[in-house]
Amino acid sequence: MKTLGLALGSGGARGAAHLGLLQALEEENIRPDFITGCSMGAVVGGGYAAGVTVGDLLATVRELKASDLLDLDGLTTFTKLGIFKGNKIRKILMSKIGDVTFDKLKIPFSCVAVDILSGKLVELNSGEVAEAVRASSAIPTVFRPVELNGMMLVDGGTLCRVPVRQCKNMGADVVVAFDVLANTGESVDKVPNVFLKILRVYDIMDYHRTEIAKRDNKDCYDLWLAPALEGLSQYEVKDAEKAYELGYEYAKQHVGEILSLLKDF
Repeated sequence: MKTLGLALGSGGARGAAHLGLLQALEEENIRPDFITGCSMGAVVGGGYAAGVTVGDLLATVRELKASDLLDLDGLTTFTKLGIFKGNKIRKILMSKIGDVTFDKLKIPFSCVAVDILSGKLVELNSGEVAEAVRASSAIPTVFRPVELNGMMLVDGGTLCRVPVRQCKNMGADVVVAFDVLANTGESVDKVPNVFLKILRVYDIMDYHRTEIAKRDNKDCYDLWLAPALEGLSQYEVKDAEKAYELGYEYAKQHVGEILSLLKDF
């Protein structure tokens, strides 16, 4: 049997669909040999690689409220590099995986972030997993950059939504990409406020950049899966449950393709 790598893309609340994928794979006794992740894909991938079960991760998602993620810092917050500090996110991560380091994970894992000082994509695969995942999911403007090893790191989706090349480079024979934001660059009816305008601009840039990346990185993945999550917002925690269900149903439909790719002929 060939080795399997999963590249789990960014997606906010939509990222709960990644849990649906993992659940569907488990039911077929398929366990990934490598995982890469970006943003919410890094949260799910890092937790799973550390040994947290799908059920436990899903229970955490179900209990989340927006207030559990956003931590204001008084009236000076807008003079900083982000509206929210991101400490609450790190606290949630630590409660699930503790201070585990990459070399202690049950499944080899890495995640991507962007260093706003150098302007380059950075693959994080050493040190404390929780801190790396927090950096990978630090949405620009919304959360402050994570200072790590002389870098100022923000959400990896700034440059790379689905890290397939990193997954291939880890040694996976078969790379399956799971993209939960495939339709977010399509037209919308309205943009009601300045905060959502900023996020909408990010969505548009991300959508078109990822389409180019899919074309340019075809040699790095064997299957690109993109569940239909229309109507679900990546910014609405309440949509996570439905995202899980749709991700699971979609993954069940494609498990046969994954099994076929993994067979040695």
